[in-house]
Amino acid sequence: MNTPTLVASLVMAGLLVLLIAVLIQAMMRGWRRRAETQAHIVGTLPSLPDTVGPVIVSATKGLYVGSTLAPHWNDRLAAGDLGYRAKAVLSRYPEGIMLQRTGAGPIWIPDDAIVNIRTEKNLAGKVIPGGRSGASGGKAASHEGILAIRWRLASGAEIDTGFRADDRREYSKWFPEEVA
Repeated sequence: MNTPTLVASLVMAGLLVLLIAVLIQAMMRGWRRRAETQAHIVGTLPSLPDTVGPVIVSATKGLYVGSTLAPHWNDRLAAGDLGYRAKAVLSRYPEGIMLQRTGAGPIWIPDDAIVNIRTEKNLAGKVIPGGRSGASGGKAASHEGILAIRWRLASGAEIDTGFRADDRREYSKWFPEEVA
């Protein structure tokens, strides 16, 4: 390779690295701005209770997909640490639902704040092909997809919190039994 070609290649590589750095910085600035604008909508999340009753639905292992502003499945919340995916364990108690996340704080969903629990095929930018959207009457339409918990924040806004279980057959235990 001759000297002018080498210099031109190095200049192009430098420009490409600079362009990538500018794009990453713009994405990070956009995420921070989104978090700032959503902070007043989300307000403060419910605090963890001091004590809880016996487990109603035992621990379900899986992935916290994220939370979105209801009813928009792709309007991911960036406020706090709600926008980051993480391995998680989901459990239900008489007082509410506990979502314990690896590398992030736990999320407590008080029982009186829960609007509904259903399965979805898409939430927070995550799409599971083959899953049926919106189980009717709170029942699981299939063992595919994402377990979506719609709940009301203290600010009055409703959000959907998504959870994808490692074993999707466990979704059935999150829905009340049918009355015969």
